[in-house]
Amino acid sequence: MRVASGQAKGIVASPDLAAAAVSIAMERAGLDIARSVLLFLSADFASHAQAAVTAAARAANCMQVAGCTATGLLTEEEWLLDVPAAVAMVFGEGGDLRPATPEDAAWRLTLAAPNAIDTHWLDRPGRRFGAVSGDATGQGPYTVWSSGRLAPGRHCELVFAGNALRVDVSRGIQPLSEPRAIDRLNGHDVLSVDGLPALASLSRVLPMDTGDSRRFPLHRVMAGVTYGDPNEALAQGRYHLMPILATSSKAQSVTLAARVKTQQHLFWALRQPLAAERDMHTTLDRMTKDTLASPEFGLCFPCQGRGPYFYEGIDRDLELITRHFPGMPLIGFYGNGEFMYQDDGNRLLQYSTVLGLSYPGGL
Repeated sequence: MRVASGQAKGIVASPDLAAAAVSIAMERAGLDIARSVLLFLSADFASHAQAAVTAAARAANCMQVAGCTATGLLTEEEWLLDVPAAVAMVFGEGGDLRPATPEDAAWRLTLAAPNAIDTHWLDRPGRRFGAVSGDATGQGPYTVWSSGRLAPGRHCELVFAGNALRVDVSRGIQPLSEPRAIDRLNGHDVLSVDGLPALASLSRVLPMDTGDSRRFPLHRVMAGVTYGDPNEALAQGRYHLMPILATSSKAQSVTLAARVKTQQHLFWALRQPLAAERDMHTTLDRMTKDTLASPEFGLCFPCQGRGPYFYEGIDRDLELITRHFPGMPLIGFYGNGEFMYQDDGNRLLQYSTVLGLSYPGGL
């Protein structure tokens, strides 16, 4: 299969950037006519995305253009943040990217704007992976398109006909405790975990340099709530992560960004760059341990909280992927939540990196 990526950036969000990204990819793939195109545009295009999608379709001589706007973009060449930009991946013979149907059993690339996330479609049959195209606040006019047109519902699901996808996720956290039952709650405030005041439960597992409750690194400390058997939940990735909003020394409580229930199992975790880098290593090893074949292309969807700003100016995830698969065409964007099929259900994750690798035939 002929497949290649291309990117273009500029001073203004012009449809010419979309056309240029596609043209570069077409030249690299040796194509005059593409069978399908995956196009991601920076958020600067959100209010006038159709003109850029149309320009991309003309450059590819193809109407099967799908994608979305996002705050940050990436290819195997580099990541692009805070600049008007377009990235594209073009597919030749054997690389048909088409809208999913209810009968499709293959992995579904799922793209959605923040206001389009709906459990009615997320819980329907089918294995989904992808990302939410919003910013860190979940706001903004984020746009999704499929078959060369803006999607009215601001979400789309796509399948790659003729290719076998391997999909996995790197959660990238360092657990600080084992899952323990929540004893007492007051709204969003966790009061007691496994017989201990919630704040004491958290304080005792924090690293020494963060143990002072007056200066908790709240942007790095997370609460995780498991589902299914809590004994194996951490190893199998069966948990939801949620930010900690505040702590109270007086009430010895910890305030979470989402509601939980008593008797659910909670653990404390730290978002730490070295732990995330190690976990990405593990994910790549897991995805390739039983094959020597090289993937034809990759699709990468890191959380905005897991990108270059988290890694102090270098996207370590992207660096590891390109080192592991030198020369492999890669495309993706930084999202506000990641879709992944896990434990017999489609999950909306946070602070994760979802990676899909495409292999020819039925590998």
